[in-house]
Amino acid sequence: MVRLSSKYNFVKPNDGRALGLMNAAAVAVLEELPDIRLAYGVSDEYSFVFDRTCKLFDRRESKILTTVVSTFTAHYVNMWSSYISGKPLTTPMPSFDGRVVAYPSLQNLRDYMSWRQVDLQLGNMSTTQAEAQLKGTLAADKNEILFSKFQINYNNEPGMFKKGSVIYRDYGVNKDPHEHGSADPEAWGFGMDGEKERKRPLKAKVTVEHVDIIKDDFWTRRPWLFAAM
Repeated sequence: MVRLSSKYNFVKPNDGRALGLMNAAAVAVLEELPDIRLAYGVSDEYSFVFDRTCKLFDRRESKILTTVVSTFTAHYVNMWSSYISGKPLTTPMPSFDGRVVAYPSLQNLRDYMSWRQVDLQLGNMSTTQAEAQLKGTLAADKNEILFSKFQINYNNEPGMFKKGSVIYRDYGVNKDPHEHGSADPEAWGFGMDGEKERKRPLKAKVTVEHVDIIKDDFWTRRPWLFAAM
């Protein structure tokens, strides 16, 4: 992706067009694979979260991985011209890889996603270089680094640049954080038998938001997410 961003002169450290394309491809993946409950994207990486009871492809890791990667790549290439105008794709074409990880609990999953949201990449730095520069710094220090290197005022940046993008199936219920609802999967329609269970995710609206997923608020407002994990 580094070579791709250089080839097409993506804006650094964030390019709204490129991130919008990533989000659109991820939305398409969720729409095609109802077994995915949640996705989170930042920079050039996306994580897709399946239900813990997922039976897709009999839970064959290689089949799930190749299907997600190929579906994402196909939509990314297909929608390229809608987001990156005036710069048609040429070889080498965009490609993505991936891996499958089984987290034992919702808390482990949340810890991983929280780490991704606080991970900050600066300019052309590698992960190791960025970590070394940011080690021991406070939020104010990080904001100063952004301003001194890129003339970016963090507080004025769009939420997508600051928080990344979280994509989930929104059932449009229980948005009051003081009404946490039930964590019982059956209370939200999960665990139903047969056709009803299969169709339920298809009826939900796939939503893209740029919000804090580290604190509890995001999760308590959407109890159907953790009810199925």
